[in-house]
Amino acid sequence: MKVVIIDYGAGNTKSVQFACNRLGFEPLLSKDPEVITAADKVIFPGVGQARNAMNMLKTSGLDNLIPQLKQPVLGICLGMQLLCRSTEEGNTKGLGVFNVEVKRFSNTVKVPQMGWNTILNLESNLFEGIKNEAYMYLVHSYYAELCEHTIAQTDYDLKYSSALRKDNFYGVQFHPEKSSTEGAQILKNFLKL
Repeated sequence: MKVVIIDYGAGNTKSVQFACNRLGFEPLLSKDPEVITAADKVIFPGVGQARNAMNMLKTSGLDNLIPQLKQPVLGICLGMQLLCRSTEEGNTKGLGVFNVEVKRFSNTVKVPQMGWNTILNLESNLFEGIKNEAYMYLVHSYYAELCEHTIAQTDYDLKYSSALRKDNFYGVQFHPEKSSTEGAQILKNFLKL
């Protein structure tokens, strides 16, 4: 099976690659549209600022390619947020796969949310073998609102989408590659879809 991690300059690609290696997979790091299109599974990670990341996607033409992918795609953290319609971070238009807006947490809580929190109301085979209220590792200042695509929620000042799904696209706000055995199981579930 050919697994590709999109390497567009705004991802924590190495930690995701190592997590896949621990599961027995040898993913390629690439921003080549032909390599990405030919993959069986695509992982779209991201850390950093949304506008800068979108600019990097546009520079390489990946902003047009990613929403057209037909194989299973997993957006992680900023990767998930960029799959949404828009984000308040830098007033940035997203890729529009998930019809939801990404908003900033209010100043009534510590921002960014950093550390372990639970995922609730799990509604997908992505979470096979994962118990409700499993702990995942998160680092983020912006969140996707609850919507028709929500397949897991987290509570931090309010309930928000910690995972989304539409057709072949999945997104997780947490970092499965940093979330111990449960995170590894979610990554394994995705790679076995």
